[in-house]
Amino acid sequence: MDRLWAPWRMAYVASAGAATPSSAGDCIFCDAIATGDDRRALVLRRSSQAFLILNKYPYASGHVMAALTRHQGSLGAATTAELAELMELVQSAVVALGRAYHPDGYNVGLNEGRAAGAGVPGHLHMHVVPRWNGDSNF
Repeated sequence: MDRLWAPWRMAYVASAGAATPSSAGDCIFCDAIATGDDRRALVLRRSSQAFLILNKYPYASGHVMAALTRHQGSLGAATTAELAELMELVQSAVVALGRAYHPDGYNVGLNEGRAAGAGVPGHLHMHVVPRWNGDSNF
């Protein structure tokens, strides 16, 4: 296979050169939790310090993200309580995705900072991507 193509990600790819979000006013995660309309914002679940959201430009079917409610981009600056809630949401996503999609595995991770590949470097978040044997993307 010479090329992989995910046309639904084109809007995201085309905006890759856009300015890096530097404040909560420029942040997709802050915008999502501020709307008050979880369905429209694709928010699946909230806890007091974190939330689970569908990825608008998924790597694969079922791609979700768990993000802190507080706008900050450093793992080292997150509180123990924030990290606990973040991981509880990741765990609940894995359980729900397992029931709905029956994947063979998962990619779970985070990228801190633009240099590490973070698409939204100012707001700490984790990706949960279901995987199947034979996947050729990602």
